Amino acid sequence: MEIISFLIDFILHVDKHLEAFVIAYGTWVYALLFLIVFVETGLVVMPFLPGDSLLFIVGALCGAGLMSFGLAVPILLAAAILGDQCNFSIGRFFGPKVFQWESSRFFNRRAFDQAHAFYERYGGVTIIAARFLPFIRTFAPFVAGVADMTRTKFTLFNIAGALLWVVGLCTIGFFFGNLPIVKDNLEKVIWALILVPGLIALFGAWRARRTSAVR
Repeated sequence: MEIISFLIDFILHVDKHLEAFVIAYGTWVYALLFLIVFVETGLVVMPFLPGDSLLFIVGALCGAGLMSFGLAVPILLAAAILGDQCNFSIGRFFGPKVFQWESSRFFNRRAFDQAHAFYERYGGVTIIAARFLPFIRTFAPFVAGVADMTRTKFTLFNIAGALLWVVGLCTIGFFFGNLPIVKDNLEKVIWALILVPGLIALFGAWRARRTSAVR
């Protein structure tokens, strides 16, 4: 319970935790940031880490002069790209084993064949859009690997998505994170970064399911 309480507090007050870490450990904060982003994007078991809010706060701390924007962004980019590549490789490792299974009560071969076709056709858009969706961004690279998406195609969209995600949110945080109205309502901003993309994803899934049912 203590770990869960700490994680919730870290997510909602990531600005205070990062600022305290910078003051106490200086440049080691960049190693911590790399680890958090890499683990969130690279390990399927860690989908709850604060990716979007973390990037926004990093940008704000850079804008306040506590961190270097020119150093933080490349490190976060590397973590995001390598994390997705790791996640994809794990999926590719398990993929061939999954595709060798016969259809049964617990496995639908046809569904996996459809997943492969989907990722070959629409996987690029999925990988990029997933960057901005909590939880989904952790699972999308893994599913792409299991679905045997072409690695070259995955890598291209992985890099494009990482650039939009990291540079975009850090830049927004850099220019707007230190405005009085934002600082006074930072907890609400963090909640918005967590909930709004999630609600959009749920709505999209519901709409897709409804459309499929109609057909």
